[in-house]
Amino acid sequence: MAERKATPLWEGKIVHAAALDSLRKFDPRIQAKNPVMFVVEVAALAVTLIILRNLAAGVHRQLGFEIQIALWLWFTVGFANFAEAMAEGRGKAQADNLRKTRTETMAKRIGDGGAITMVAATQLRKGDVVMVEAGDVIPGDGEVIEGVAAVNEAAITGESAPVIRESGGDRSAVTGGTTVISDWIKVRITANPGETFLDRMIGLVEGAQRQKTPNEIALSILLAGLTIIFMMVCVSLYPFALYGGTVLTLPVLVALLVCLIPTTIGGLLSAIGIAGMDRLVQHNVLAMSGRAVEAAGDVDTLLLDKTGTITLGNRMAEEFLPVAGVLPQELAEAAQLASLADETPEGRSIVVLAKRAYGLRGRELGGEGAEFIPFSAQTRMSGVDLHGHRIRKGATDAVIKFVEEHGGHAPADLDAMVEKIARSGGTPLVVADNARILGVIHLKDVVKEGIRERFERLRAMGLRTVMITGDNPLTAAAIAEESGVDDFLAEATPETKLRLIREEQAQGKLVAMIGDGTNDAPALAQADVGIAMNAGTQAAREAGNMVDLDSNPTKVMEVVEIGKQLLITRGALTTFSIANDVAKYFAIIPAMFVIGYPDLRALNIMHLATPESAILSAVIFNALIIIALIPLALRGVAYRPLGAAAILTRNLLIYGLGGVIVPFIGIKAIDLIVSALHLA
Repeated sequence: MAERKATPLWEGKIVHAAALDSLRKFDPRIQAKNPVMFVVEVAALAVTLIILRNLAAGVHRQLGFEIQIALWLWFTVGFANFAEAMAEGRGKAQADNLRKTRTETMAKRIGDGGAITMVAATQLRKGDVVMVEAGDVIPGDGEVIEGVAAVNEAAITGESAPVIRESGGDRSAVTGGTTVISDWIKVRITANPGETFLDRMIGLVEGAQRQKTPNEIALSILLAGLTIIFMMVCVSLYPFALYGGTVLTLPVLVALLVCLIPTTIGGLLSAIGIAGMDRLVQHNVLAMSGRAVEAAGDVDTLLLDKTGTITLGNRMAEEFLPVAGVLPQELAEAAQLASLADETPEGRSIVVLAKRAYGLRGRELGGEGAEFIPFSAQTRMSGVDLHGHRIRKGATDAVIKFVEEHGGHAPADLDAMVEKIARSGGTPLVVADNARILGVIHLKDVVKEGIRERFERLRAMGLRTVMITGDNPLTAAAIAEESGVDDFLAEATPETKLRLIREEQAQGKLVAMIGDGTNDAPALAQADVGIAMNAGTQAAREAGNMVDLDSNPTKVMEVVEIGKQLLITRGALTTFSIANDVAKYFAIIPAMFVIGYPDLRALNIMHLATPESAILSAVIFNALIIIALIPLALRGVAYRPLGAAAILTRNLLIYGLGGVIVPFIGIKAIDLIVSALHLA
């Protein structure tokens, strides 16, 4: 499925709501969560109070200059609030779209004795069983316990094509708000009202509910530390100013502090994290926490199921290999007869291959007294009894046992055929007629087109890929070779998956796992990034920390890229902000102290007009740069599969060097305007 259409960056409705929401964020209790912007707000308040005190005392010296400083300090806080509100607003727009899927649904609750009662969906409780028929909206999250139906999940995933939901297996979970379009199912409700998947989705995409991640907390501590250091620097400048005869008022000192602390990244930090989760939503992936998005960007090892991820999921009949003394057509006819009632993709492919290769047309055996034997996990065979012939196809050891029970034995060349197919990555199905083995059907796993190129791209991103499969080691090795995966785990069980993840983590690696079944739940819970398929079981969805609404396992690449993009964006803007502060320091200090210390004139390379215009220009630039960087924070820095050294070099050249150059150009341009308008 194509990704959701991204909300336009400057959509009028979102901008208007963000502007109003940014006013609410002036609340000191909210600002206290961001130490840098809290300092800026306190500074703005302090300058405002000084202005009011001077007005009350009748002191009007530099009043206009100080009022401008106060206004631009408040603008700085407001612009940072606006950036966060814009990121949250885009998430809330997604949530509003999801809320529209809620309807006052009526449910057919099945009571004791099978009696059906019509009740409002809001009255349903966990454990209730409901009947959902064609045209009905599924009233709540649940598991199909009986029946099979086609379900339209467009309300949740945006995908118009229906999906099949049935009892048992890994396709039994249904989501409230989706619609049954054919047949019927009985659903056991698994969530109380207010606790449904849709409710969780709405809460997750609303950025205001997002918790800070460990990396973000660490960066906040770093920024707070830098803020404290620059506070000490500014305080130490005051005696130097007095000694040199420079008049350094408190508003000027406060303005200098705000210009030098890392306000740029401090104002955009929250917006960057919220925007990362929003980009995942656009790809129809929900992250249960910002921690999961960050971890996706640092993943070292990726575990993927073979079936449905690396291969198409349906093994197809490739060829018939008769044993010595058996004609190919005889084997093909027996294989076709054994598969006529087999509705699996493998069974249908055998019928098609027999028709295509040998001109054998399927026939109706209902009137010939045929008894079809369905496949079972106990016998590991299927087939048909017809006119005294007991034709079976199935696993090698199971068919050999069947033949030996009827007085036959395995031909000498059978083992070589089976091993050859297994080594090629195929699955051998042995065909027998009573006590005689006829040959082998070669079933081939079809590797998805372009999967090798996708794994090469993951490798370039620094990820090691491991294929998880229940196949034997020979088959697994062949598929791994053909697909280009780095490693594989054959004959996998829930225990071996869990052990592999723990071994990787013990080496200090971050592990991502994709799964959809109940047996994947332990591994999904253990993995640093557990991506559960929305079409999978409730247990898998609850165990993972991400849910792919499209149930497309190959989408993990986009998840990793978005995680890396989030980390790169945060790193790029942090580099820019710190470089910015260094540049502003060298731009402002010489202009301010040149009168008391004439030797500093050599460092005043921008030739700012006056100390007052230098301060005002820096304060204005400090506020405007936040607005200028909002699009970059929300859209993210474009990700390219480069190594860590290359990314660092690129960051330093573009955002480090840019962070030094841009303030010189910006402050000088603003200084020219300020001087021309006689604002300082």
